[in-house]
Amino acid sequence: MANQPSPSAILCAAFNQDNSCFAIGTRDGFRIFDSNTGRLLYERAIGAFIVVEMLFSTSLLAIVGAGEQPSLSPRRLCLFNTKTGAALRELNFLTSILAVRMNKKRLVVVLLEKTYIYDINSLQILDTIDTVPNLKGLCAFSPSLDGSFLAFPASITKGSVLVYNVMELQSHCEIDAHRSPLAAMVLSSNGMYIATASEQGTIIRVHLVSDATKSYSFRRGTYPSNIFSLSFSPSTELPDILLASSSSGSVHVFSLGFALNHRSRRSNTFLGSIVPDSVTDVLDSAYHHVLHHAVPAGVKSNAVVRKIERVPDTSMAECAVLRATISVLTNGGYFLEYGSTINRQNESSWTLEREFNLLTVQGEQAASSNVGN
Repeated sequence: MANQPSPSAILCAAFNQDNSCFAIGTRDGFRIFDSNTGRLLYERAIGAFIVVEMLFSTSLLAIVGAGEQPSLSPRRLCLFNTKTGAALRELNFLTSILAVRMNKKRLVVVLLEKTYIYDINSLQILDTIDTVPNLKGLCAFSPSLDGSFLAFPASITKGSVLVYNVMELQSHCEIDAHRSPLAAMVLSSNGMYIATASEQGTIIRVHLVSDATKSYSFRRGTYPSNIFSLSFSPSTELPDILLASSSSGSVHVFSLGFALNHRSRRSNTFLGSIVPDSVTDVLDSAYHHVLHHAVPAGVKSNAVVRKIERVPDTSMAECAVLRATISVLTNGGYFLEYGSTINRQNESSWTLEREFNLLTVQGEQAASSNVGN
């Protein structure tokens, strides 16, 4: 990656809700790729975009211009059909759009001090939420209709999170996660867990959304670092691992499953009965695995756990190995895919399995029929 393009080569990069595809926005247009094959599925060169949000693998996109062309205002949201190449609807706002999230029932639009909830089929506005100033458009969204939660900062001075139920259209809870303002957050796909990091970036915390109190705490490092992204592994219950990418260029894997087993064992000890779980988990680095120099330091990255599986450990009878497929998008213009393996002794290994330039790859060719159902 020595000849990597400028860190500003990509204006936005995001995976879809199940990580099967991803989209990037550049100063020239936007592109959609298949995560499994790396194939370019669709491209449109019509100007600069700062938001390109997919609805799973359908033909519906929510796109927002960067304002570099008069027709692509950052205050205008366009719902775009990749099959027809035409705009379906446009929504205009008084201030710039900072983030957009979707599931099959709801459309969420995040502005500096307001968040709008729409019915995605009728585009009827269902609720308007006044928020604290949210300069980064920081939010987390669980696309499941059974536990469809939206989370965003509740304070500008500390790391408090407001969790809102977008189906019931009401506030669910507020979580005091950190002493410093928030820098990153993610909800598990089923909405059961939320992970957060503050601007200090030294501690990653996981809370159970239902009661907002049960948490895991993991130490990322001693020195402050900007956390660019957080991602849970796919799971219907407790995710096996939590992933974080940081400005140091490292990718961090935290083993939730191992921590849960250790917590159960420790609760029967004298030390476990007097020392809070959150304190002892923070001090224990046994569940933290790091891939150093995964991407160039300082380049913004978005890392997700695309797949996870348990495979037999041939070296030990009746033991299984946890194997994760980790995909990383960088704003420098690269896609990288790593394989991470954690054995029963909690030892990890990493391999780089794929890498390509997002700006130079060619499709076979980029036809709209390749995207959408």
